[in-house]
Amino acid sequence: MQKKSALGKGLGALLSNPDADVSGNTDSTGSPVVTGSVSSIPIGQIETNPFQPRTDFDEGALKELADSIVQQGIIQPITVRKMGSEQYQIISGERRYRASKIAGLEYIPAYVRIANDQSMLEMAIVENIQRENLNPVELGMSYKRLLDECNLSQEQLSEKVGKDRSTISNYIRLLKLPPKIQAAIRDGILTMGHARALVNVNDVGMQLRIFDEILKGNLSVRKVEDLTRNTGSDKSKNKEKSKLSPEYKSLQERLSRYYETKVELQPTAKGNGQIVISYYSVDDLNRILDMLEG
Repeated sequence: MQKKSALGKGLGALLSNPDADVSGNTDSTGSPVVTGSVSSIPIGQIETNPFQPRTDFDEGALKELADSIVQQGIIQPITVRKMGSEQYQIISGERRYRASKIAGLEYIPAYVRIANDQSMLEMAIVENIQRENLNPVELGMSYKRLLDECNLSQEQLSEKVGKDRSTISNYIRLLKLPPKIQAAIRDGILTMGHARALVNVNDVGMQLRIFDEILKGNLSVRKVEDLTRNTGSDKSKNKEKSKLSPEYKSLQERLSRYYETKVELQPTAKGNGQIVISYYSVDDLNRILDMLEG
């Protein structure tokens, strides 16, 4: 009873799970671990956050941060939630956590919170968007998870992250691009302007072909935008494409990916048909011919 009264009414109201005893552990100084305060938590008792939106951690940057931690300590505590007796999960600050392990720290300063999985996801996304330099693909994945898994509307999401709805939509649309192009966006090889233009191309093969031209330095963002307007204006071709069966659509996409250009299947009711392979320059034609002959 004394233990509960010592927490106070305000803190007690935070405990949605009565089994989550936030005062049951002590930190490195022997003081009780209390929600809302900064405690020194053993690194071995902390696990990473499965909802972490960041998927890539630059090893060189982590080593630099680890060296800084050795010299200066951790300036900004990480945020964790209590999972059970002597077990915590990161809400935000995974870079600091990873760098602290590299630096050989046994304890790390942390804010302790209580949160369910939905709140965990929302806090992790919002705090990481604000604090970390997420790449556009990671942002798109993060926004989509909030919409899908937390049942947020785009308007609610806009309010939570402080971005307008069109910006959020542009990031989510990047996830429709082929993995090869998403990787280039993630690695900073392809600009956001080029990526937004490529999203407007309906054909995967053409997306990959234009992407290769961009990498060669031959296409500006405006040129890509002009190409996408032209490819998107032919409604009759889009209608014909939509008539394909799922099997033919899958095969058409496989051929487009293989030849890295636009490939159209034009089957007839008799079971025969045509395969139309597009090329965009003499070099492009020779490349395709080499693949056909090989």
